[in-house]
Amino acid sequence: MGESSARISSAAGAGAVPEGSSAKAAGAAGHAVFETALGFFGIAWSAAGLARLCLPQASREAVQRRLLRLEGVAEDRGARPRWVERLIAGIRDYAEGRQVDFADVPVDLSGVDDFRLAIYAAARALAYGETTTYGELAKRAGHSGLPRETGAALGANPVPLVIPCHRILAAGGRIGGFSAPGGSASKERMLALEGVQVGPPPPAQASFGF
Repeated sequence: MGESSARISSAAGAGAVPEGSSAKAAGAAGHAVFETALGFFGIAWSAAGLARLCLPQASREAVQRRLLRLEGVAEDRGARPRWVERLIAGIRDYAEGRQVDFADVPVDLSGVDDFRLAIYAAARALAYGETTTYGELAKRAGHSGLPRETGAALGANPVPLVIPCHRILAAGGRIGGFSAPGGSASKERMLALEGVQVGPPPPAQASFGF
């Protein structure tokens, strides 16, 4: 794993969680599918910030189909914002094993309820390579005693990696579930990139196909 560290910043509301910011409500400004060392990622953004992030799959077409099935995702409309270009470069660096901080990427979370916003904010505070449990994250978010609800909120996370739900583990340091393609094995691979070793995933969940 590389030792260099990069921080993704944005002049357009760094680190903000804007109000009224779903892809539909804010009006998606565009999307992109791009290749990395882990496969093809996809992102969609609005005027308010990042609205969707699709974790990697083996083919560009598969990610493109996933993105275009999502409500409000639009075709690219000309030049991309500078923060989008920086985010793409940062994701490519991350996939190469370099330490990258996505804390300043603006995100568009309109329509998300207060509980999920609190959980996502607590998750974003986790540093590269730092993990916690669902129960502890709930406590940090001000919702002690709600680990299952916290897991459900993370399962609905529209921008994984930027909101790093892969860094939250089950009790006892078990890897827990993961709703992205590849399931828990993909979560384990992302954690391994960050130098975190956990137990093997459930045998029913396959890893990224590369």
